[in-house]
Amino acid sequence: MSNVIPLSELRDQIDAIDQEILQLINQRATLAEEVAKTKIAAGEETCFYRPDREALVLRRIQELNPGPLSDETAARFFRELMSACLALEKPLQVAYLGPEGTFTQQAAFKHFGQAVKAEPVPTIEAIFKSVENGHCQFGVVPIENSTEGMVTHTLDRFVMSPLQACGEVAIRINHNLLSNVADLSEITEVFSHRQSLAQCRKWLEENLPNVRCTEVNSNAEAARIASSQQGAAAIAGELAAEIYNVNLLACNIEDEPDNTTRFVIVGKLTANSTGRDKTSLLISTKNHSGALYRILESFAKHNIGLTKIESRPSRQGLWDYLFFIDIDGHQADKDVILALNDLQSRVTMVKILGSYPKAVL
Repeated sequence: MSNVIPLSELRDQIDAIDQEILQLINQRATLAEEVAKTKIAAGEETCFYRPDREALVLRRIQELNPGPLSDETAARFFRELMSACLALEKPLQVAYLGPEGTFTQQAAFKHFGQAVKAEPVPTIEAIFKSVENGHCQFGVVPIENSTEGMVTHTLDRFVMSPLQACGEVAIRINHNLLSNVADLSEITEVFSHRQSLAQCRKWLEENLPNVRCTEVNSNAEAARIASSQQGAAAIAGELAAEIYNVNLLACNIEDEPDNTTRFVIVGKLTANSTGRDKTSLLISTKNHSGALYRILESFAKHNIGLTKIESRPSRQGLWDYLFFIDIDGHQADKDVILALNDLQSRVTMVKILGSYPKAVL
């Protein structure tokens, strides 16, 4: 027991370290303000956020982290620090699928930190428009769920949009049944986003087999309805339950235990290469034998890995399809350039939706 450090002494050490940390944080914030002045002097006034720079910083923090804090915890702490410092330079306005309390809002805060000005909008279409017209610098849109696949509204909107995908973030999705009734037998209607209803299909069939399910624009909107409508329930996250003061009647009702949704960040900038990047492509080809094989051959020939491929009707002709493809690498990488040049002669159209750092957190 003689080697045990007195509690008062430990607390004194913690207080001293806290003071030093505070001084260093403010030194970093001061430097961030100087960075803003330098950028403005160089003529850069629209947006100071660089997704490639932030990804490199967070990866470096994880590589330097000696523990006992986990790499994810260390990166999350520095994400918030960078978010606060960036707000001193110029606060970001980020559009997300509202109302307040959605998983898209959680994704926005996870990627950008809490210091951004998060703007709720009612639809995915409105997110794209908000960024296209300059009201917000960036938007966060769901693009893929591990259970239900691609989010078709996002893919369809990408077809005509000039915006670039410049980042990605993944959120572990835990669905809960929210209602102010006392028992499942009192529920007459369940509201939620159609993706969430699909992700909880088995649970609903087993526990509420005769209850009507109604689609709404977001889970948070469903929670708002459940908070005020007699007999109504919602499928939503815990944050929505807190915001709209609705009871959690059943937790973790998603059919797949590892249910995860990937979101992409849309904006007008192109992220630089970081060495660990992803490129999203939109490809159109004529409907003939071997068309898909010729697309895949271009990537295989140059050792480019594919992480996702999805087909969608082009709406330009019967049985005419578009392919949405995610590949490893950045559009500026030599092998990717060679693969895309080779691809041009094999298809009718290639549109680069964006190159961006792979998610750090």
